[in-house]
Amino acid sequence: MSLDAVVADHPRILVQQKKEWGEILVGFESRNKFELRDEEGRPIGLAAEEGGGFGAMLGRQFLGHCRKATIHIYDNQGTPLGRGEKPFRWFFQRMEVFEGDRRLGAVERRFTWLSRRLVVENAAGEEVMEIVGPMLLLGRGTFRLMFQGQEVGRIKKQWGGLLREAFSDADTFGVECEPTVPVELRKILLVATFLIDFTYFENNNRD
Repeated sequence: MSLDAVVADHPRILVQQKKEWGEILVGFESRNKFELRDEEGRPIGLAAEEGGGFGAMLGRQFLGHCRKATIHIYDNQGTPLGRGEKPFRWFFQRMEVFEGDRRLGAVERRFTWLSRRLVVENAAGEEVMEIVGPMLLLGRGTFRLMFQGQEVGRIKKQWGGLLREAFSDADTFGVECEPTVPVELRKILLVATFLIDFTYFENNNRD
């Protein structure tokens, strides 16, 4: 399976973070790992944050969502499909999106007073989409996908209920796009989900 097939064949993808028991019980951040599923819950891929060892662990603990990170996407057999590369930044977090050696584009957080806002760039560096989320107190996790002045989909955090939230901050996102969104942009939007998780929800961050 290619990254094209993942996004083209599945208009709605669930991205479910997998938490380790040590992390759940003591709040000790390990590498981010995700399962990708279709809307029926069938597995269609995996994603995992690169990096092990003591240095990477310290970065996760003390730099949080500002840290440098790379997220790799795999099919169910472990074949690499693409990746998102996030440089170290204190502000305006950014993730470059690649398929093999080919750069597809990027997603970057932008400053705004009234909402959460990210922009999507194509391979030429042109801003072609916006991802707009609610202010902190007005909504918890729905980000509207804006393309050519129209809302064409959403990235929505799925809440598992009070009992589940009491024992785990593992996140599940639903990514859905209309067929009018080009496949190349839908690949970037899938990776944008990881940046949204890093920026707004890791360690229960709600800024």
